Amino acid sequence: MSVFFIAEAGINHNGSVELAKQLIDVACEAGADAVKFQTFKAENLLSKNTQKADYQKKNTDASESQFDMIKKLELDVDTHKELIAYCQEKDIMFLSTPFDCESIDLLSDLKMQIFKIASGEITNLPYLRHIGSLGKRVILSTGMSSLKEVGEALSILINAGTYKDNITVLHANTMYPTPKEDVNLNAMLTIQKEFSIDIGYSDHTLGIEVSIAAVAMGASCIEKHFTLDKTMEGPDHKASLEPKELKELVSSIRNIEKAFGSSEKKPSPSESVNIDISRKSIVAKIDIRKGDVLDERNLSVKRPGSGISPMKWDEVFGSIAIKNYAADDLIYLLDAANKEM
Repeated sequence: MSVFFIAEAGINHNGSVELAKQLIDVACEAGADAVKFQTFKAENLLSKNTQKADYQKKNTDASESQFDMIKKLELDVDTHKELIAYCQEKDIMFLSTPFDCESIDLLSDLKMQIFKIASGEITNLPYLRHIGSLGKRVILSTGMSSLKEVGEALSILINAGTYKDNITVLHANTMYPTPKEDVNLNAMLTIQKEFSIDIGYSDHTLGIEVSIAAVAMGASCIEKHFTLDKTMEGPDHKASLEPKELKELVSSIRNIEKAFGSSEKKPSPSESVNIDISRKSIVAKIDIRKGDVLDERNLSVKRPGSGISPMKWDEVFGSIAIKNYAADDLIYLLDAANKEM
């Protein structure tokens, strides 16, 4: 299994193209599959009197409106083209979450092949229909939603023209940061069981362990916010990973992928050399003379495992010694051709 890892730059570029490119560099260095931004027109996204979320108030100027905060973070069409070209140069996939229908069209015109739907849009029927009609791959975040709402959103996307096999559903919690006791990672498996669909996890917790746990549980996609510096001004920086942490997370996930292996249970190449050392054989407990009856009085089980396996104890028990043995010698039997075995 190869986990699709999205390094979520989001709005942590603070409106700067140069910062955005530095974030792309960090995502590349970490080994992410994609780096994701956000595409929106503030006028289409929210009303001018919309209040900030509590975490936004804590991390930004509380007197500034959410509209004014968001407006500064817009990326125009030319900036999108510049960042897409830079991602192509760096060999990493550019993604962006659209937050309105105009932004969906912008990304579609830019040949976006994967559309990420934010948790807040899961009840936005015209928006879901618009993305569904494109027939692209879709990654759907499900923070704040019930299982019923997830099902309704999936039905809208599929009925609009998106194949179910092209949809990945991410379990998520939209609190920044998410308290560990609110993660409810088992719900990711509930989504998978209920809808028989690819699952993943959009992680807003502090640290990296929950994403790693999600992969171990079967997540095929992980999304995680990152920043250049948690102390930077902006609403999402404090709940994001710094470059070193991002690299550690991606590395840990790649190691887990290697550890999954195949479903076949058999000795691995690395451990095969330990079989004779760790397993045991039937050996002489005491000196044995040729012709003696072999039984519990003169037999024992000890390392190494290069002789007759103790699983053949019943075959050896009661047989006749074919040669003299000193204590601890491996015991042998004759095969059908009267050869030692």
